[in-house]
Amino acid sequence: MSIKNSIGAALKQNLIPGLVLQFFALTLVLIYFFVPTSQPIYAWFGVLKHQYGFAYAFVATAIFGGLIPFLYLLATGRLNPARSYFALLIFYLIFWGLKGIEVDFFYQLQGGWFGYENNVKTIVLKTCVDQFIYSAFWAAPSITIIYLWMEYGYNFRAWINAMNKKFFSVKIPTVILSNWMVWIPAVSIVYSMPQDLQIPLFNLVLCFWVLLLAVLNKKANA
Repeated sequence: MSIKNSIGAALKQNLIPGLVLQFFALTLVLIYFFVPTSQPIYAWFGVLKHQYGFAYAFVATAIFGGLIPFLYLLATGRLNPARSYFALLIFYLIFWGLKGIEVDFFYQLQGGWFGYENNVKTIVLKTCVDQFIYSAFWAAPSITIIYLWMEYGYNFRAWINAMNKKFFSVKIPTVILSNWMVWIPAVSIVYSMPQDLQIPLFNLVLCFWVLLLAVLNKKANA
């Protein structure tokens, strides 16, 4: 399949889930700013994040990005019965936990560069650095490469052989462009929130996104 066809198929598949995801994230932000009775709940998450820092990012992202989607896939029979469920769960928990620390560090780095104001200039600057530098050159490619290793049963030789010219010229660009369509609006919404609520909102959006992808697929690749 050519890169044009791959991108077209990916964009078509991600269009509706992306719109639903963005509506979900926007709703959470609007509730925060315009529903006063919701403040204690948001404040609770903010206090946890402020108190535990990177530890919160690891545990929360492992739960929302790894544990909850894994349990859903297990309960709906979307996991490959030939694979070790325990090994897959450990992979999801460790991978997404470490990714949570990475994202938290990146958000703090951007906060040091651009501040935490929720004005248009700050949000646009953070979104551009996030999606066109961090995501394009590191986050999306690294996630795709690590998931490929998992899909090949953690076999190093098979994993290396699978990273061929087509993988880098078609698969990676397709993932990056699909990611932009979904996450450019989503991270713009995340960056509109106060510092200690950015990771909690990211976790909720991440969980919802992974679950939407699971619903789209009859059988998980794992």
